Amino acid sequence: MRARRTFARAAEQLDLFVGVGGDIAARDAQDLMAWPFFSLAKSKRVKPIDFRMGAVSILVEATAEHGMATIWDADVLIWVASQIVEARDGGRPTSRLIAATPHEILAFTGRGTGKAGYERLRAALDRLQSTSIATSIRQCGARRRHRFSWINEWRERLDEDGRALGIEMIVPDWFYEGVLDRALVLTIDPAYFLLTGGLERWLYRIVRKHGGRQKGGWSFDIAHLHLKSGALSPLKRFAFDIREIVRRQPLPGYRLALDHELGRERLTFTPLPVDPFDAAMRRIGMAPVEKCG
Repeated sequence: MRARRTFARAAEQLDLFVGVGGDIAARDAQDLMAWPFFSLAKSKRVKPIDFRMGAVSILVEATAEHGMATIWDADVLIWVASQIVEARDGGRPTSRLIAATPHEILAFTGRGTGKAGYERLRAALDRLQSTSIATSIRQCGARRRHRFSWINEWRERLDEDGRALGIEMIVPDWFYEGVLDRALVLTIDPAYFLLTGGLERWLYRIVRKHGGRQKGGWSFDIAHLHLKSGALSPLKRFAFDIREIVRRQPLPGYRLALDHELGRERLTFTPLPVDPFDAAMRRIGMAPVEKCG
């Protein structure tokens, strides 16, 4: 009861924003794509991410009860960003207080909408709410850090039989302001949600962020990628996993390759030509048709 009153008091300061529906482009926040904010493992992680590079500092801390928010949990934030941007571009008011149904979020992110899918969504919301972040990104002054959780608060509305009617959540200022900035959001391929590995999901996001649609592509030193991933695996294992991803070529829209310069291994990525039919299929959440002959 106390938690309900606390949520109600916070919600009183905000207008309720209801999503615009599911048939919209998927958008991701560039800051979340470029830096290590999430666990890449499906197993519970409680060890913090303590990342520093130049003026950028990120500290991500988890609770023992729920563990750190994962890159699969970040799908909820992609849904939120997509809804806010779609509404903003359509001239509709938005808010940090967002209402949704579990079905809307699960369907948009390509998840099952049965009971198990709903339970996993609840667990994801708990991890997003309990994970604490402190970062210098978008703060004035190198010593200033903004501290927040991915979801400040959330609550579930139930019918008399205990069935979920909907979810209301409050996202933090740091995330909301970044999404409202047109320069800090990118569209992503809906096929991203079909990627099953945490590392390949993270790799797609960083490739999309840095590679974009540049004809010449981009490249990263493997050791640098390892640092930016925040992964717990040692560099040797990380490099092995990257080589396996290069062998399989699972990232939608990009061709990956490895080269060696001065004895250092680098990952290169270049955009693939866009097939209009495949692009249309991806926009409606279908994998591209395999072409024969």
